[in-house]
Amino acid sequence: MAKKTTIYDIAKALNITVSTVSRALNNISTISESTREAVLEMAKKMNYRPNKVASSLTSGKTYIIGVLVPSAQIQFFASVIHSLEKYLKSFGYSILLYQTNESLESEKNGISTLLEAQVDGIIASMSLETADVSHFEKVKEEGKPLIIFDRTHDDLQSPMVKINDEHAGYLVTKHLLDQGYKRIAYITTKHRIKIFKERYNGYQKALQEAGIAINADYSVFGELNVEGGYLGTHTLLKLKDRPDAIIGGDDYVALGIIKALHENNIVPPTIGVIGFANQNFSEHIIPSLSTIDQQAMQMGKECAKMFLKIIERNHAEELILEPVVLEPLLLPRASTKRS
Repeated sequence: MAKKTTIYDIAKALNITVSTVSRALNNISTISESTREAVLEMAKKMNYRPNKVASSLTSGKTYIIGVLVPSAQIQFFASVIHSLEKYLKSFGYSILLYQTNESLESEKNGISTLLEAQVDGIIASMSLETADVSHFEKVKEEGKPLIIFDRTHDDLQSPMVKINDEHAGYLVTKHLLDQGYKRIAYITTKHRIKIFKERYNGYQKALQEAGIAINADYSVFGELNVEGGYLGTHTLLKLKDRPDAIIGGDDYVALGIIKALHENNIVPPTIGVIGFANQNFSEHIIPSLSTIDQQAMQMGKECAKMFLKIIERNHAEELILEPVVLEPLLLPRASTKRS
C-alpha cells in the first residue's frame, strides 16, 4: 500500500516549515501568493489529501461554520452566503449550509444537524414560523458562537447583524409621499417576525408625520410571496377608496402586486409599487421596481468579521458585541416615479 502524503512530506520537499505548509493549505492571508502556489502545486503533485479529522482533534476546531437560512433561492440570502463564504475562506474556514424553507421544525433539525457536524459556530437567520427561540440556546450551551443576521428576535441575546428596518419602512413610505401619493397601502406577512413589524412601524411613522390617518383597510397581512402580493392587491382594488400606492413586504410580494395590477389594466406608477431586498429581477421587470437595498454583501462580511472576533476568544460568552446595524439604501425606479 502506498504511503499517504503528509504536510511533513510537502515541507521537506520544499524545504520550508510544516507551519508554513499548513497556513498555505488553509489559505491564511499571512502567506505570500508565491509560497501558497508552490505549496498547492507540490500538494497536487504528491497527491496530498488533508486529514481533517486529525486536524480537528489536534486543534479542537473543524474550521467549518454552520450557516442556517430560510432559503438560498432568495437572492438576498444567496448574496449574504456568498460574501460570508468568501471572507471566511481567506481565514481557512468553510461553511456548511442548511436551508429551513421557512419551517420552524426544519430550523430545529438544522440546529441539531449542524451541531452534530461539530461546526465551530452557527450564523443564522430565522424562519417565518419562528416565535419560540429556545432551540437556538443549544448552540450557546455548547459554548459555540451564535450570530443572528437579518431576522432577529428580542428573546435571543446573541450578537447580531441587521439593517435599520424601521428606517427602511419609513424611507419607502416617505419616498411615496414625496412622489405625491397619499393613499398608501401595505401588504406584508402575517407572521410576527421582528423585522417586518419594524418596517410596518416605519410606514406608520411616516404617515403620521405627514398628517395622514392610518387606514386599517390599507393593511393586508398574508403570505410573504408572489401569491400573497397578488391576492392582497385584489383585496385592495375592491375598496371603494382604493389606494394610489402599495408597499410590498419584500420584492416577491411587490412582484405579485404588479401582476395583479396588470390584470386590471393598471400600470405602475399609476398606482405606485415598492418593495424590499433588491432582488435580481427588480431592476429588469417592466416597470423596474423601486426597492430597498439591504446591503446583503456587507451583511455577510460583517457576520464573518463578528464570528472571527468571537472565535479568537476561548469562551464566546466572555465577549459582548454591540449589534451591527446597517443603513438601508433606497433605490427609486420606474414603479414609483411620477416625474
